[in-house]
Amino acid sequence: MLVTGLFLLLRVGPRDSASVSVFQISRLTTDAFLETLIQFVWLGENITGVADKYNVETAEILANSALHLPVAQAAPIYEQLLSVFPTAAKFWKQYVEAYMAVNNDDATKQLFSRCLLICLQVPLWRCYIRFIRKVYEKKGTEGQEETRKAFDFMLSHVGSDISSGPIWLEYITFLKSLPALNAQEESQRMIAIRKAYQRAVVTPTHHVEQLWKDYENFENSVSRQLAKGLLSEYQSKYTSARAVYRERKKYCEEIDWNMLAVPPTGSYKEEQQWIAWKRLLTFEKGNPQRIDTASSNKRIIFTYEQCLMYLYHYPDIWYDYATWNAKSGSIDAAIKVFQRALKALPDSEMLRYAFAELEESRGAIAAAKKLYESLLTDSINTTALAHIQFIRFLRRTEGVEAARKYFLDARKSPNFTYHVYVAYALMAFCQDKDPKLAHNVFEAGLKRFMHEPAYILEYADFLSRLNDDRNIRALFERALSSLPPEESIEVWKRFTQFEQMYGDLDSTLKVEQRRKEALSRTGEEGASALEDSLQDVVSRYSFMDLWPCSSKDLDHLVRQEWLVKNINKKVDKSALSNGPGIVDKGPTGLTSNSTTSATVIYPDTSQMVIYDPRQKPGTGISPSTTATGASSALNALSNPMVATGGGGIMNPFDEMLKATSPALFTFLANLPAVEGPTPNVDIVLSICLQSDIPTGQMGKSPTTYPTPIPTGAARSTSGISGSNKSHPTPSGSSLKQSRDKQSLKRKDIGQDDDETTTVQSQPQPRDFFRIRQMKKARGAASSQTGSASYGSAVSGDLSGSTG
Repeated sequence: MLVTGLFLLLRVGPRDSASVSVFQISRLTTDAFLETLIQFVWLGENITGVADKYNVETAEILANSALHLPVAQAAPIYEQLLSVFPTAAKFWKQYVEAYMAVNNDDATKQLFSRCLLICLQVPLWRCYIRFIRKVYEKKGTEGQEETRKAFDFMLSHVGSDISSGPIWLEYITFLKSLPALNAQEESQRMIAIRKAYQRAVVTPTHHVEQLWKDYENFENSVSRQLAKGLLSEYQSKYTSARAVYRERKKYCEEIDWNMLAVPPTGSYKEEQQWIAWKRLLTFEKGNPQRIDTASSNKRIIFTYEQCLMYLYHYPDIWYDYATWNAKSGSIDAAIKVFQRALKALPDSEMLRYAFAELEESRGAIAAAKKLYESLLTDSINTTALAHIQFIRFLRRTEGVEAARKYFLDARKSPNFTYHVYVAYALMAFCQDKDPKLAHNVFEAGLKRFMHEPAYILEYADFLSRLNDDRNIRALFERALSSLPPEESIEVWKRFTQFEQMYGDLDSTLKVEQRRKEALSRTGEEGASALEDSLQDVVSRYSFMDLWPCSSKDLDHLVRQEWLVKNINKKVDKSALSNGPGIVDKGPTGLTSNSTTSATVIYPDTSQMVIYDPRQKPGTGISPSTTATGASSALNALSNPMVATGGGGIMNPFDEMLKATSPALFTFLANLPAVEGPTPNVDIVLSICLQSDIPTGQMGKSPTTYPTPIPTGAARSTSGISGSNKSHPTPSGSSLKQSRDKQSLKRKDIGQDDDETTTVQSQPQPRDFFRIRQMKKARGAASSQTGSASYGSAVSGDLSGSTG
């Protein structure tokens, strides 16, 4: 048989890779095609040689390509796919249907025995029932009984699925089709149909309402008198099932039922699916339908099994499933779940420890020991943690001598790190109450791990518990004499702390000086490390969270310590202003005693501007003969000014104004210069009311803007208050908007077109206070304009006061 013109677009790289290859398989025999497909596609070997067997796109393409092949050639592809995706129900269904198409019943039965119990998906099980009915349809009564048993078997496993409605309908239709030769058989058939309906209407499925209507019709067709009692009995149960279905549907709609089970990669979609399954499991565990415990547990088990079809590689789901079984009293079921979990995730140490813990808790010591030993079979890949946990297990179950024997025998293992020595020594000291053995273990480990600072510190802590100050000093001296300076920082720090806590002043000062001399050779601090500083005093006289200074002083000292370290480095201004972005304990052990997080983020103080209420607008800016309403309002926002290379001054805020809408720009331009910490709300509102804020867009003619102009001539150098404040020259959009505004005013008041004319200066806040006082004094006069707005009244007062 020839495969002609078959084009495959295959992603052979990892899921995150963009490497895509196109293979044209033209006029190849199926054997050659199959060999090429398996070799170059499924093995996933791209030009980099990296294999990704969990490539979903490649798996989908392979499954689709197998549809066009005879079952004999497609079988190896299906087997390879299912070895990687053993819970992919759609692959199993496709594989089974390929054998059903050629009437290979034996192979079909074998495949169903492999997949049905691990793939609780309705389409696959409906395929199973079709096969059963096809096989037994011509076998008479015996075939009908086998088919009925197959239906019962199917409903016991997937009958609680939200999509199982068609299965119930098909089952009931099958029962109705059974022949009844006598009244007894007819009675038995009716009882079986009634039981099927009663089971179906209390199951929250998509077809629960249709099933209830069919059940009503069935009972009424049999006996109306009997139907009334039976329907009233199940009415409340059906109502509850329908309500639970509506809630259950919300959770099921969030689940992707076509997703393949792949190891977690941390993608957003995977996390959302994990959350969706967790929500559904929590919903089912709450027993919302208030059914009996056995039925509720059966639904929970079904939900877990369905969840594992898609989250097959998630150890937390396996663990939750097993522990739920154990808490529910089914220890055997929990053991089986753990066994399946280790088969699915053989490299998971977490699951092995959890399984061993369950076995040990129920007294199965031999089974637990076998699990621990499975972590120690490979001497090369055995971890130090596995040695530690096995020693602890042996001591718990077989006694001290068994743990000691294993420790002595396993010391030559390549992964027998210093952690095992520390763990066994502390076990001997704390649990066996044998300080001499613990001391000997630490000394034996010191011969191998003198170069490990962490081991030195653990040994020092052990000696501190024994109050053996002489051996502690000897240990520090031995370690510091062999460790290179760059690896001895923590040891020096602990030695200094020990002397500060338990030594006299003379020994403390000597150790601190030696430490400074040693660290000065690391090249990080240099000669500055040899100098005495106040940080040393703080470190020397502090205890736990008690400090001989205030929090402010401590933060200052920490910053000074950072500056000393970087005094000879070229640091940019912002870094110098910020100080240490992350403040940790330095070599002196000094740290901030703030109650906030240990990571202190300092603001960029180089960008701070000191507030001064008396500051005039335009301070620090070269005065300009042209003033605009925007200059005084926007000047404070545009500080600080940035000097350009040509000696000019560039206002960064002007760049922002270029994209500002006319309405917002006019509002900003009309804001007065603020004198005081906060502006007066009435003043801001009055300015907004009397401002000619344009309503059109930038590209439209200025004539489309409304022009309510306050009465009074425009002044170029002074405001109403008589102040003669200079303003910066506007740039960019500021000048353009000013000109647009000027043209509007000139058209209304008949002034000549002169580009040098500026926008009317806005009044200063103190003028408004005076105006308001005048308004209060002339209460009768201001009340004459009954229909005038607040803005027009203020405008009239302004014109009267400035005329």
